[in-house]
Amino acid sequence: MPKGLAEKAESLAPKLSRIRRQIHMYPELAYQEKRTSEFVAKTLRQAGIEVRTGVAKTGVVGLLKGGRPGKTVALRGDMDALPITEQNTKPYKSRVDGVMHACGHDGNTTTVLGAAMLLAKERRNLRGNVKFFFQPSEEAPPGGAMPMIKEGVLRKPKVDFVLGIHVDPTVPAGKIGLRDGPMMAAADDFSLTVLGTASHGAKPHLGVDAIALSAQVITALQTIPSRMINPTHPVVVTIGTIKGGYRQNIIADRVEMEGTLRTLYAADRRKAVKMIDRLTSQITKSAGGGYEFDFRDGYPILTCDPAITAVVRRASQELFGKRSVVEIDEPSMGGEDFAYFVNEVPGMMLRLGTGNKKKGIVHPWHHPKFDIDEKGLWVGAAVMARAAMICLEEL
Repeated sequence: MPKGLAEKAESLAPKLSRIRRQIHMYPELAYQEKRTSEFVAKTLRQAGIEVRTGVAKTGVVGLLKGGRPGKTVALRGDMDALPITEQNTKPYKSRVDGVMHACGHDGNTTTVLGAAMLLAKERRNLRGNVKFFFQPSEEAPPGGAMPMIKEGVLRKPKVDFVLGIHVDPTVPAGKIGLRDGPMMAAADDFSLTVLGTASHGAKPHLGVDAIALSAQVITALQTIPSRMINPTHPVVVTIGTIKGGYRQNIIADRVEMEGTLRTLYAADRRKAVKMIDRLTSQITKSAGGGYEFDFRDGYPILTCDPAITAVVRRASQELFGKRSVVEIDEPSMGGEDFAYFVNEVPGMMLRLGTGNKKKGIVHPWHHPKFDIDEKGLWVGAAVMARAAMICLEEL
């Protein structure tokens, strides 16, 4: 292990804090990350790293060539913010009305930049190459990961391993959260339109009530996770919007609904889609109605490769001791398009602890008071840098 890597990372703490706050103050929505990408590119160049910009519109790719031939590992951070008005009062709060880094992508980006700075100083001793992916549009499906892949970021040189990172307020600052296997769910969207026949509200027998049918459909869909899928497999079917009807005395002939399906197993994902279609068909047709079903594949299941996760676990424990790692017992039903990367090459996503109850940093992702304890930044940078070295030397 390079001498004093943890100390070198800690010495970067003030700089990483300034970088994170600069990005935080000027958040940008999906595919609008122009200012952020320019800042990232400038920072990489200052570290002596080759830079390619305009990848998948606003993405940035850095390439660090080691002093010895070998494989290539990639580190990924995402850059986009959310359409949320920040309610914090910190000096570095968002200066863009209605836009905020409420998911911590400013921290993700900063951590990967920190790892890049550390690795750049070790370039002569590196066996192989390190790529740095700064991705646009994680928050806005279909996301920026797949466009980056299609533009060849996993080639020339070929990427052999990929590490992702996400700040996590549920993990104490300075700790690293790890999990083998499924980490985050497939996140799919669908639209359902229930079709009936209009009539006077006083004569429902002359029509087919789309609202009454929709109520039956919504109730029936909840039997998919409770009665049709292995009860040890988490599945979520949520109807998030519903719109129908004209006025209080008219039988509605049309109700439009939108929902999301979350699954952690590919077979459950396929079965649940079929059951949404089948249940809606049977219920509507039994009353003389009809339906339209539009299913849209979202981000796939994010599964962490145990071998790569073991490398990150070792890296963290080498640098900060055995207690630096928090084992994540349960996967999240949230989605992440980093899953596209690990579907192409072996990889994993670590959860960077940034929570701190004493400082009041307790709010969840997407909350208008979301913030991070910046101690996590240099710790995460050190762990990612060390994990990259191990991958190149030993895998």
